Amino acid sequence: MGIKVVAIDNSEELLDKIARILKEMKEVELLGSFSDAVTAMQYIKEHPVQLVFSDVVMPDISGITLAAKLYELANPPEVVLLSGIPGFSLEAWKIKAYGFIIKPYKKPQIKNIVDQYIVEYGIGE
Repeated sequence: MGIKVVAIDNSEELLDKIARILKEMKEVELLGSFSDAVTAMQYIKEHPVQLVFSDVVMPDISGITLAAKLYELANPPEVVLLSGIPGFSLEAWKIKAYGFIIKPYKKPQIKNIVDQYIVEYGIGE
């Protein structure tokens, strides 16, 4: 059983890409992939999720707003923000996001975050 992860991106192509990367990782259990933050937020409130990979720029709720709301939960997941706009890294830092990856991301970047999470939270020990 791996780290319980969800992915959120309103771009179907990028959502498919990150879902594929996460599914290939034995350390990860991909619980779901969502094209909108509202649906993802509801799912995360109802299911134990440890790590969230979320696009920053999305309709309705931005990834930064989503992360801020998730961090208010009793047992919040860590949030990694994904964006093609490097300037959002400051916003990610302000809300204490677990990580920030500039698009287009590659598998090694995702793996580095997962490995960091495993070490920091003592998963598999």
